[in-house]
Amino acid sequence: MQTTVLDEIKAEVRDILDGRDPAHDFEHVMRVYRNAEILGRKEGADMDVLLAAALLHDLVVYPKGSAKRTKSADDSADLAEKMLSGRYPKEKIDRICYCIRTHSYSKKITPSTLEARLLQDADRLDALGAIGIARTFSVGGMEKRLFYNPDDPFGSSGREPDDKQWTLDHFRLKLLKLGDSMHSREARNMARKRTEFMQLFMHQLRAEIGPVGKEKTSHL
Repeated sequence: MQTTVLDEIKAEVRDILDGRDPAHDFEHVMRVYRNAEILGRKEGADMDVLLAAALLHDLVVYPKGSAKRTKSADDSADLAEKMLSGRYPKEKIDRICYCIRTHSYSKKITPSTLEARLLQDADRLDALGAIGIARTFSVGGMEKRLFYNPDDPFGSSGREPDDKQWTLDHFRLKLLKLGDSMHSREARNMARKRTEFMQLFMHQLRAEIGPVGKEKTSHL
């Protein structure tokens, strides 16, 4: 494995992401990198490809409300291709860029290569657990959303979740389902533990909020 090349890439990525929002900053990249290391070794992946892709997967991240949002992964791959030129053979660069292009959850792509599937797993794991909770509310704060629907925080009435208005709805709409999308056994095991923690968080939040809406009326 070309450790020196990865170290060079890591230093460049750190500079590029300086000042980035906390949900998509260099620390996010390094957590995904560490997840990828764990998964890649378990699955026998090409670590040069997987780890380079992990470092470069979020070079470009457009805001959630931007019309360019769906282009983040492709633009990241385009920039990564330029950064990798001369560092790896073209065939390996193409494989790295394929991982980056297909990692996005919103694209709903099932990648055809092991490394790309593991990058998806590594990235999605960082949306779960304690760090996933922190990232979710960080994004919600930037988007000026309320923490939760004040009349029905947990969707007890059967209302459709709307995470554009209420951050907590993102748990029901996406995060609690992420474990089912993992490709590798190790990622599924890690996701299960992190999802259980998020469910405990929601249980504690329910206790702290207390009865609201119809629940409040029923307690009178």
